[in-house]
Order: sequence, then C-alpha cells, then structure tokens
Amino acid sequence: MVRALITDPVDEYIVNELSRHGVIVDYKPGISRDELLRVIPNYEVLVVRSRTKVTKDVIDTANKLRIIARAGVGLDNIDVEYAKSKGIEVINAPEGSTQSVAELVIGFMITAARLVMLQDRLVKDGGWPKGKYVGTELFGKVLGIIGFGRIGQRVAELARAIGMKVQVYDVIDVRDKAIKLGVDVVNFETLIKDSDFISIHVSLTPNAKHMISEREFRMMKDGVIIINTSRGEVIDTRALLKALNDGKVAAVALDVLENEPPREPWEIELVKHPRVIITPHIGAETREAQRRIAEILVNKVIKLLNE
Repeated sequence: MVRALITDPVDEYIVNELSRHGVIVDYKPGISRDELLRVIPNYEVLVVRSRTKVTKDVIDTANKLRIIARAGVGLDNIDVEYAKSKGIEVINAPEGSTQSVAELVIGFMITAARLVMLQDRLVKDGGWPKGKYVGTELFGKVLGIIGFGRIGQRVAELARAIGMKVQVYDVIDVRDKAIKLGVDVVNFETLIKDSDFISIHVSLTPNAKHMISEREFRMMKDGVIIINTSRGEVIDTRALLKALNDGKVAAVALDVLENEPPREPWEIELVKHPRVIITPHIGAETREAQRRIAEILVNKVIKLLNE
C-alpha cells in the first residue's frame, strides 16, 4: 500500500482524491524538521509547499520515496537534481496559479501607483491627506516584464487591456509569444531604462540572484514602480531600500523577500517603509488557484504511481 505524507497546508482535494485512489495519506502541516527526518522512511510520496525544505539529508533518509510533489510553482526548496539522481520523480503544478498571481500583480500596480496603502493607514490614524499625494495612471505607461513565462504572459494580457505599453525580456527566445500578444521584446538594459513599471517573473537561478541591484537602480527612470512576485533573492534588498530613500523608486510592491519572514535590519526597515506594499508570499493563495493546483498535482501523482 502506497503512503503519502503532506507536510504543508494544501487544498483538501489532495487528501480526499489520493485517499480515493487507495493511497494512505498522513496530513501533517507544520511538521518539524526533526519529525520529518524521523518519519519520512515510511512514505513513497511527499507533498510539500514552500515551507518544507527537501534537502539532501531528507532525501537520503527517505529510502522508499518515489515522488516529491510540490503543490505550487517554484522548486527552489527541493534539491531537485539530487532527488533525480536517487530515482525520485519531482513534480509541481506551475499552471495552477497563473491567473491568481497575475491578478495580484495588477492589483499591486494600481495600489502602488496611487499609494493606496499609505493613504489608508493615514486615514485610519486620524489623518485626512487629501491633496498630499498625487498618484499616476497605468494607462499609457510602459510596463517592463522580466521573465515571459505563463505568469508574465498573463500579466501582459491584463496590462494591455488597461492600456499599458508592454515590453518584455527573457533569457530564452520569446518572440513568437510576444508577437501573438502584441508586446515588444527588448534587451535587459533597455527594459530597465525605459519602463515606468517593472514586474519580475523569473525562477531563482544562480544568474537571477540580485539581478536587480545598485547598477540597475541607477539605470532606471526616476519614479519607477517595482513589483516582485517571483522570488525575493532576485532583488538586492539593501540596494532597493537605498533607491527608495533616494527617491529613485517611487513605490514597491513585494509578495516575496530574501528572508521570509524578514529578519535582517534592512529588511525590517524596508517592510515598514511608507512606500512599500508587502504581502507574505500569497500569490497563489486563492481558493481557485489552490483547487487547480490540487487537481493538477493529484493527476500527476496518480499517473506516476500507475506507471
């Protein structure tokens, strides 16, 4: 009998459907690392989200493990290559959260452009700052999208519907996709220099770490607005804080940080900055996205188990 361990909160569909297919499911969201190392030898399937780190020592201990299933997009919390070297399949559900993340990006852009969070806070504190902060429209502005995969493409579609001009950059050839969506492909420096808004949608690779740092901030337009819903490490947080304080960056909206939750002094200062919008990595946290992710993941797990 196949046994599955789920170590993070997931849609109940995963538990119910795996059970319906004869898998014995142990649902232990929040399990400690010590307990994970103790019990993982009993399981053929491990289902995680971003909290659980599936490192070499976990994989070495999991002598029955056949499948590591990430209920989400990113795989940077899993030692994928080592798992594959041990014959373990690593799967995820990148299709499931596209719409939810893209909608969050659009919401971030509007909220940042109008400093909604700052004005909300001031009114709740007893103020009435009408006329103090003048926002900007999205219509007619240039949106630069770094990373033109599923989410980047959906953001482009929504932004164009608002009336934004969209330019994109990717390390791979995306010209066919760009032509289909009516957007321009540019090089990295052109995007950095010419965009009024920049939205980042890249995987965390060694080359992507701190791809936005002091050099890039110096190149940007004064008053640029930056959105990051990918991975926190792609932006040099200290350089971002300096750019905000210097007035180079008008506002920032972040769903991700270098450390989650923030712990470094500059991160604490950043999240408290009046022109920063911060959410705790909720891009995929909608009922619809979690159900889509669950359905996609269960189908992949069952297919692998039946091979």
